[in-house]
Amino acid sequence: MQHSVTYTDFTIKRSFKASVKNLYKMFADQQSKELWFKGPNDYPTKHQMDFRVGGSELNSGKFHDGITHLFKAQYYDIVPNERIVYAYEMYLNNNRISVSLATLEFSEDGENSKLVLRESGVFLDGFDTAESRERGTKELLNAIERALNS
Repeated sequence: MQHSVTYTDFTIKRSFKASVKNLYKMFADQQSKELWFKGPNDYPTKHQMDFRVGGSELNSGKFHDGITHLFKAQYYDIVPNERIVYAYEMYLNNNRISVSLATLEFSEDGENSKLVLRESGVFLDGFDTAESRERGTKELLNAIERALNS
């Protein structure tokens, strides 16, 4: 196997038609997070979440083609309704494909709320790309918007 490392940083800014409290809850409350942080309805996953400084989160499952995935996060800083800082690892079939540091900042934006998401990632051995991660993150933000509007 050829080993490689690719680094990336990206920032995504989004406005949501929701209060900061409701947007923050989408990340802080397990039941709310499960509304958007998931695969298709028939895609089985296991989700555990201990949302506190020093707490962790696991989301694992198996795609229909048999490939397993694991999201493993550790929370480092939480300021309710203002900021969340966490580091996370992604695995496919027990291969670590990336390690990232993410910062979420929440603020009022008129009657809406604003989210600034910053991520610094290290992508390992060509299993994933920076472009794919940023695209996937934007898709998750779209899922949050749908969950907030449902």
